[in-house]
Amino acid sequence: MKDDSILTHAGRHPKQNHGVVNPPVYHASTILFPTLDTFYGRDKSIKSTYGRKGTPTVFSLQDAVCELEGGHGTILAPSGLAAVTAAIQACTKAGDHVLIPDSVYAPTRMFMDQTLARFGVSAEYYDPTIGSGIEAQVKPETSVIFMEAPGSWTFEMQDVPAIVDVAKKHDIITIIDNTWAAGYFFKPLALGVDISVQAATKYIVGHSDTMMGVITCNKETFQRVQDMAFLSGMCAGPDDVYLAQRGLRSMGTRLRQHHTNGIKLAEWLQQRPEVLRVMHPALPDDPGHALWKRDFTGACGLFGFVMKSVEERQLAAMMDNMKFFGMGYSWGGFESLLIPTNPASVRTVTKWDVEGQSMRIHVGLEDFDDLIADLEAGFDRLAKA
Repeated sequence: MKDDSILTHAGRHPKQNHGVVNPPVYHASTILFPTLDTFYGRDKSIKSTYGRKGTPTVFSLQDAVCELEGGHGTILAPSGLAAVTAAIQACTKAGDHVLIPDSVYAPTRMFMDQTLARFGVSAEYYDPTIGSGIEAQVKPETSVIFMEAPGSWTFEMQDVPAIVDVAKKHDIITIIDNTWAAGYFFKPLALGVDISVQAATKYIVGHSDTMMGVITCNKETFQRVQDMAFLSGMCAGPDDVYLAQRGLRSMGTRLRQHHTNGIKLAEWLQQRPEVLRVMHPALPDDPGHALWKRDFTGACGLFGFVMKSVEERQLAAMMDNMKFFGMGYSWGGFESLLIPTNPASVRTVTKWDVEGQSMRIHVGLEDFDDLIADLEAGFDRLAKA
């Protein structure tokens, strides 16, 4: 099946549910066994044995995401960060060395530096644009190379195939945060990545009302990640799973609109006198455009830009009265968002020395002309301040 058909049909089994189109929501902790034989686990056809191990509601979403990502198996987590941390923990032990891009999502960095470090796992950060040059940072104890494409806040692209080639040469597991492409615009497992992680909170859910993470693994890594998730008590609530499943069905249509609105708005921002730089890999003059064009089939609504230096009171005049662009964390919902960022605060290897005020924007599903009018009014307020 093509992706849009997968999104519409994968994981659904109406004939098994009285013809009901959407998989029913099972609320369960205890699950009863019909015989002692099944209680002892001898009947391998029995999948639901305890609520935390999954129900048909959970299996439905897992199967759909797994088919979309082209994996062997998918595990659900209660948040995107939980998915990241479970995947990394499953592939590391005391004494291991992990390579992390300097542009990584800040909480991933914090987990490595503040949590895993206490258990004897060391993190070393690398230039996200290093490509095959990452081999110089590989050590005998390197167990994981983590990637994120494009990077948080600054949107650098990574040469995923080049990094995967190095990892395979040294028998290193590769994990990628694939949230930006939502498993739709980019297929990392097809390029040899071992594990693809998403914050399903973003585009899979798509409505800014549920926390969810998904981990899709190849055959070699699935069991160890599944075991880690189970033994750490990780599971997702059935109502959240239902909302994620519901969002998944319309994700392709939404992403295409995010793609169109995002690129148009990025091009518009490039023409604004207030803007020094736009960071969007789908733009032809972006440093990562060639990699994006080679490996991706589209772009979501999230990107960055840098404005000329402004005082906080000027920025407040712009931001405090936006009509359509909300000021809030997360992204991937139907609504547009705009926040100031400070990339220099989360860099240790590469230097962020761009002059001006960095911003992160998520372009939602509103009418494009309304979004432009909102930004124009905001820039006018900034100028008057």
